[in-house]
Amino acid sequence: MRSTMDYLALAEEKGKRFGEIVLKEQAEEAEKSQDELRTRMAANLQVMREAVQSGLRGERKSLSGLVGGEALKVETLRRSGKSLIGERVSGAIARALAVVEVNASMGKIVAAPTAGSCGVLPAVLLTAEEALGSSEEDVVTALFCAAGIGMIIADRANVSGAEGGCQAEIGSAAGMAAAAAAELAGGSPQACIHAAAIAMKSFLGLVCDPVAGLVEVPCVKRNATAATVALAAAEMALSGIESAIPLDEVIDAMNEIGKSMPCSLRETAQGGLAITPTGQRIQAEFL
Repeated sequence: MRSTMDYLALAEEKGKRFGEIVLKEQAEEAEKSQDELRTRMAANLQVMREAVQSGLRGERKSLSGLVGGEALKVETLRRSGKSLIGERVSGAIARALAVVEVNASMGKIVAAPTAGSCGVLPAVLLTAEEALGSSEEDVVTALFCAAGIGMIIADRANVSGAEGGCQAEIGSAAGMAAAAAAELAGGSPQACIHAAAIAMKSFLGLVCDPVAGLVEVPCVKRNATAATVALAAAEMALSGIESAIPLDEVIDAMNEIGKSMPCSLRETAQGGLAITPTGQRIQAEFL
């Protein structure tokens, strides 16, 4: 079973960033060169950029009509200078919405770690890149950091809403994004791990309750709120704040919570928001 402590030990021993350790491990396992894997990850990054740009144009609409145009609304508010939470966070929200709108309209995205949570990582990482003026190479390395966190989660628990509730999808995405943002900002491997733990703790117990069984409501807006949580977690970790509960234990707790959830709260559309009067009306209209 993968452990963050193994990665941290290697990072400290080699004096490398978390993402660099993950890249080295993956190159060895895949019997590929690090340059080849960097090229592949850079291609993923480009898909993320294109999804953000596409979604922000406000032209994407899902078949159900429930999703589409929200990203442009937030982007318009951000550019008006009237945002309550500032240009950076507002930009992250718009980017997260943009990517998930592309997913809902059958566009091309990167599942990170799932399609339903695909907006969090690109939103956070591209916002951090903009704020820091980071190089493409550093952003790609940060994506390997996110991938490493995702692999640990998948190994110790899971990233499926059907198995672990939305905490396993959105929570995992937030943890991956927070770690990547911390690394991009120059945080130590320890800071990256604390950022992931802080973010994931914020989503423990979150149910998966898609209205009409579609990955649209409330999934799209949860991506946006998760992006803000990830940025807050990264900010805390970079300031020196630590998670009282180690990341491995947070992941294990998430796994146990997921197992204890009734099936009605695990992507079956039989509980939560899906069975509210409005949720039932939307389902009847769609079907």
